[in-house]
Amino acid sequence: MRELFENTPPDDPIEATRRSMRTVLPRRFYETAATAAEPGGYAVRLDDKPVRTRARRVLAAPTLALAEAIAAEWQAQQDVIDPAKMPLTRLANAIIDGVADTPQPVAEEIAKYLASDLTFYRAGSPQGLVEQQARHWDPILEWARQALGADFKLGEGVVYVAQPQAALAAARTAIPGQPWRLGAVHSITTLTGSALIALAMAHGALSADAAWQAAHVDEDWNMAQWGRDEMAMARRDFRFAEFQAAATVLAGCP
Repeated sequence: MRELFENTPPDDPIEATRRSMRTVLPRRFYETAATAAEPGGYAVRLDDKPVRTRARRVLAAPTLALAEAIAAEWQAQQDVIDPAKMPLTRLANAIIDGVADTPQPVAEEIAKYLASDLTFYRAGSPQGLVEQQARHWDPILEWARQALGADFKLGEGVVYVAQPQAALAAARTAIPGQPWRLGAVHSITTLTGSALIALAMAHGALSADAAWQAAHVDEDWNMAQWGRDEMAMARRDFRFAEFQAAATVLAGCP
């Protein structure tokens, strides 16, 4: 079963489905998924047996609420165990195996997004899109100014805008050090294309719903003008499940 979690499923539900068809998913072999206290946290257990990550570490969370949320994913599996339907478990595996021991590279990748954040680059037209970007993104930048002391510059279009080093340094201080929160912020950053959206959400300045809307201003505008693309919406639904998993980690690991 460990091999099923060797690679994170692609950001493409069609490819994920194809992969599932190629992979023989194991049948559910347990009756009950539950949690148990252990030193430093709470482990997920299947019929009172530990679950292991791909690095053979115990699948455990720092809080009971988060461990129970992970266990609920296992309990929700039906006849087979499908990792594509277990985004919180996949994120937990990634944090335990890939963030806990080496947090610095993860923090550095988040910091790279700050240099060219989604919220910096604004449309010049049409006016409706300009207003939507301002409505969703200006409060995030104002939070960065007021709460972090980070005053960023805006640009029009996609031409790179160099940001003040003082602003970048100030914003970096908001990147969490706790591995689970760091892993969640990294996930939200890569899913939304914005470290500022992720950091504002992590610091309670932006709700999960508002963060998701802010990340999709341009996409939602285009859909309103030209209609929905079903393949694009399937990919978005897949990303949303990943986003919800990260939001669950932030809520369950204050």
